[in-house]
Amino acid sequence: MKEIRTVDAVGQRLCHDITQIVRGVTKDARFRKGHVICEADVPVLLSLGKDHIYIWDADGSQLHEDEAADVLRALCQNAHMHATAPKEGKIELVADCDGVFQVDADRLNAVNEIEDMTIATLPQNMPVQKGRHLAGMRVTPLFIGKERMEEVKKVAGSEPLLRIRPYRKNLRVGVVTTGTEVFLGRIEDTFTPVLAAKLKAFGLAIAAHRLTDDVTEHTQAAIEELLACGMDIILCTGGMSVDPDDRTPAAIRAAGVDIVTYGAPVLPGAMFLLGYAEREGRQVTVMGLPGCVMFDKATIFDRILPRAIAGDAITRREIRHFGVGGLCMRCETCHYPVCGFAH
Repeated sequence: MKEIRTVDAVGQRLCHDITQIVRGVTKDARFRKGHVICEADVPVLLSLGKDHIYIWDADGSQLHEDEAADVLRALCQNAHMHATAPKEGKIELVADCDGVFQVDADRLNAVNEIEDMTIATLPQNMPVQKGRHLAGMRVTPLFIGKERMEEVKKVAGSEPLLRIRPYRKNLRVGVVTTGTEVFLGRIEDTFTPVLAAKLKAFGLAIAAHRLTDDVTEHTQAAIEELLACGMDIILCTGGMSVDPDDRTPAAIRAAGVDIVTYGAPVLPGAMFLLGYAEREGRQVTVMGLPGCVMFDKATIFDRILPRAIAGDAITRREIRHFGVGGLCMRCETCHYPVCGFAH
């Protein structure tokens, strides 16, 4: 790279983009890398504050910012995503399918700790749709030594830093609604329609529905029946608090479900239950949903459901670490998942 005066630059080729910012109008490259400067360009460049420009003077020891960004891109990119063309030294990755976005945070942080490296991503485990921008990456200087980027490769390791877990197709979801008052028709079941709407957002429908009273054995039998029917996900509503007649957790356990957690440091959603059952080589996700799922816009269920659809097993330790960011701010207009709740 060689610095020369702009007034002497006619006929020279730019080795970097030059950005023009007009507040409220545009922020884009006015001149692209590789542009050959003509007489008419000189006053424009001067108006952009460019009294000097840089032209390419390669010696083989450095990478241009676009080339360095592509090194970072290669460390991040995985299946189900594509890269944009470099623009002003930055490359972005875009989702090719709907799914759950995940980051190897420890390794990505190790890369960002290296001077001049920048990789910015969406939050961990965020549900994304096809076309969503996932991450952007660039280096700070216009040119950087090749040996620096080799160091970055060693720190990052051989596996991609990012991934999308695509949503599984044709899942069968079963619902068990508990409560003597609903079973006997004293009140209307208003919980199941909420679940149907949340599932519909992912292209799913309720495949089977069972209604039981508060007798533990009856709820257990309904869960076992849905397991035998080949459900992939089973959602149990009602009876999830600590009241003596709230017996759904006991019924789930009695049905042979391995309980990951009953309770979570998330509000709303503290009485949430998550477990798994093995049936014919399949792992069935079983959830006990507290009443808040019925009337709160965003709860722990909204955090867990996308990952269950993607087939991502969740550990007790992970859920016990949901506390930071686990308090919903109850905004007047809910923007979940574009917020800090449970991310």
